[in-house]
Amino acid sequence: MHLKVLGLNHRTAPIEVRERFSISKEALKHGLENLDGYDGLSEAVILSTCNRSEIYAVTAEDCELYQFLNDLIGGVIDKKFLYEFDGEACAEHLFEVAAGLDSLVLGEGQILSQVKEAYTTAKAAAATSTILNTLFNRAIAAGKKVRTETRIAYNSVSVSSAAVELANKKLGGLVDKSALIFGAGKMAQLTAQHLLSHGLKKIFVANHHLERAQDMANRIGGQAVAWEDAFTSAAHVDIIITSTGAPHYVVKPWQTQQLMTRREGRGIFFIDIAVPRDVDPEVGKIKGVTLYNIDDLESVVEKNLQARQREAVLARKIIAEDVAAVMERFKYLSFRPLMANLSERAEKIRQREVRKVSSKLPDLSDDERRILDQMTRRIVRKLLRMPMMKLNASAGTDAETFYTQAWKAMWNEELGMGNDFAQN
Repeated sequence: MHLKVLGLNHRTAPIEVRERFSISKEALKHGLENLDGYDGLSEAVILSTCNRSEIYAVTAEDCELYQFLNDLIGGVIDKKFLYEFDGEACAEHLFEVAAGLDSLVLGEGQILSQVKEAYTTAKAAAATSTILNTLFNRAIAAGKKVRTETRIAYNSVSVSSAAVELANKKLGGLVDKSALIFGAGKMAQLTAQHLLSHGLKKIFVANHHLERAQDMANRIGGQAVAWEDAFTSAAHVDIIITSTGAPHYVVKPWQTQQLMTRREGRGIFFIDIAVPRDVDPEVGKIKGVTLYNIDDLESVVEKNLQARQREAVLARKIIAEDVAAVMERFKYLSFRPLMANLSERAEKIRQREVRKVSSKLPDLSDDERRILDQMTRRIVRKLLRMPMMKLNASAGTDAETFYTQAWKAMWNEELGMGNDFAQN
């Protein structure tokens, strides 16, 4: 079996590609629950965020993950936007993702919780087993360690805080400014909190479900507005931030043109942090409108990059040690069936011989039978000790093939030694 990851992210695909091929929650759930429909696909975890869509999988040699990904996204994606890593490179990629080293904003903390959620979802769907359980538990632990032992996440800048930093810079400060937020999800709430921390005076919240807008407004001390009345409120704000998760544009050019007429020449600042995008790109061409999307946030991140890169060097050392440890463990997984088979055969022989002796010695007391059982167990353990040590010592070495073949020859059987991905 092989350990693989196939996916795309902000480094390999622009936002217009990522938003077209994002994986819906329904498709993700359906895919995890129907792994049996794909030959050679035995385990899978699907990580889908605004900046990446990835499948981590344990597969047979001839498994085609590309088809599985296409089925998840409901289309055919050009392979030029994808990356694929095997074995140790796959493990290293996941550990870097969990630690925030592969994020748009280096060291951002939100990705670790997203990795946890992806793993929890897959495990609940019975889509994981020994390999991915081991890999994801170690990766999550490594992500926590990096945040504890380095300053890479110190004052970390998430997508939401980067959006606010951008607004703060372009508007010359946010004190006494006001904002309208479309959306009431986690990202919208994080953005609102960052806005308030910069001294923003007033926040309006619009959502298709008014009760959700009211709930968020109550949490942040803002004001909920009905979705259909949102552009009326927009006539008096300085910033509009969109984060709805809608599958289509929610801010259109004609609406914005009418808005700018009501504003009588006062400019307005749009930040679209949604994937798929909420604001039609044509809106940015309207006079008085400044429009930024997620891809534009890279410039905001630059000022923090050098300090974080220094911390990233230390983080990668931590990750390298942890990846080496998990790959070492994977080496021994390849011998588990063999060692379990050896122990099981020896135990069956022991039990059979004890029963034979016991039948010939009917007068044995319970204590004597217990002593006989303990003695034979010790004999088996001592006899197996050297073979087991040899097997352990040969795991992941050239001698592994020799011992595997020797075992098959001795017992004239196949054992399904499947975890050769540790060698990749």
